[in-house]
Amino acid sequence: MKIRGTTILAVRHRGKVTVAGDGQVTLDTTVMKHGARKVRRLYHDRVIVGFAGATADAFTLFDRFDQKLEQYKGNLIRAAVELTKDWRTDRVLRHLEALMIAVSRDSFLIISGNGDVIESDDNVMAIGSGGPFALAAARAMVRYSDLTATEIARESVKIASEICIYTNDHIAVEEIDLEKEPEEKPVKDKGKGSHVAG
Repeated sequence: MKIRGTTILAVRHRGKVTVAGDGQVTLDTTVMKHGARKVRRLYHDRVIVGFAGATADAFTLFDRFDQKLEQYKGNLIRAAVELTKDWRTDRVLRHLEALMIAVSRDSFLIISGNGDVIESDDNVMAIGSGGPFALAAARAMVRYSDLTATEIARESVKIASEICIYTNDHIAVEEIDLEKEPEEKPVKDKGKGSHVAG
């Protein structure tokens, strides 16, 4: 049995970049968890990532991706390319089943284990079983509403949850304000590790 399904959506609109994701974890035909957090901040809160796929696999990728971001000083595209190289060739990573969305002030990407690093054409992108529903809803709202990026992302994932049985309405949202200057990068405390919980 596989842990499956989710909806992750990213929207860049009116000076904000937002990633939203639902909280459902499904094992075969059973809902195992309602409030899993599939959207996280990495690299001193300057990068937001969301995952669709097996939960344990995604946590492994989060940790590896955070290391790549540190190595390449927050250069999201370079870190993503290097992650996909490892993902394809590493004996452990190549068996992981997940897709990731990663955004920063400058980049807007979908990352896969097949070596894909895909940039969006229209500042809206989605992954997971409910992704197509959320993508359609978000594109319509970007074009025909006055909603903010965060409102669009939240409402679009909610709409997907009404259609996709592997998506729920326990929605986590993270946002980057493009009009606000980022804070100075703090010195990393080497005494503290990186911890991720479901």
